[in-house]
Amino acid sequence: MGIKERQERDREAVWRSILDAARELFNAEGYQNVSIRKIAERIEYSPAAIYSYFPSKDDIFFALAEEGFRLLGNPASVADDPQFAGGAQLERVRAIFWRFYEFSRDHPQYFALMFVDQSVPRISREYGRFAFARECKRQLVQRVQACIDGGELPKSLDAFIAMRALLVGLLGIAVLRLGDRLSPEEDPDLLAADVLDLTLAGLRSGVALQSPRGLGCPLDQVPIADAQAS
Repeated sequence: MGIKERQERDREAVWRSILDAARELFNAEGYQNVSIRKIAERIEYSPAAIYSYFPSKDDIFFALAEEGFRLLGNPASVADDPQFAGGAQLERVRAIFWRFYEFSRDHPQYFALMFVDQSVPRISREYGRFAFARECKRQLVQRVQACIDGGELPKSLDAFIAMRALLVGLLGIAVLRLGDRLSPEEDPDLLAADVLDLTLAGLRSGVALQSPRGLGCPLDQVPIADAQAS
């Protein structure tokens, strides 16, 4: 291995150790209570060394959030599994949303940072960096709309609001699981499955949804310049 390759490997190792230490500290103590100095002490580096990798604590969070979304992947791609070939569109939608719950279960630290900690910076500040996440969300709405167009869900249903209802229900169970707020005899996976099935059944029944079509998620907040250009 040459000197340049060794330097790149060492730099990548330090970069990884910074993110791992920050993720653990953010989850244990809360984002707002963690400083660059505290992260540096965890990995036995100087704060100046941390700044040579990340200009600010916010940049560390954005890197972690980007990793989290990459780990989540594109849930809509789950629907392309051959097992759903020729099946109902609604079964594909169910699989897509179950992927969100699996992410919260398999990567709890990333999930907590991205969806629970209220003190983290809003990812809308890094509009271009998270374009892939917005595209995933757009595809999610399209999958729900396909169920509406195909007659599996009522024509009166707003695909965006239905998507939010399905997602919020599963995220609620994920937060209860993460916060250890379920009783010992409760199985969070079964509870999540029940919530998902109940929500889908409610949507199929034609129940009137009252929530407005808003922009509650930071990913939906398009910068003014982009909105004016569209």
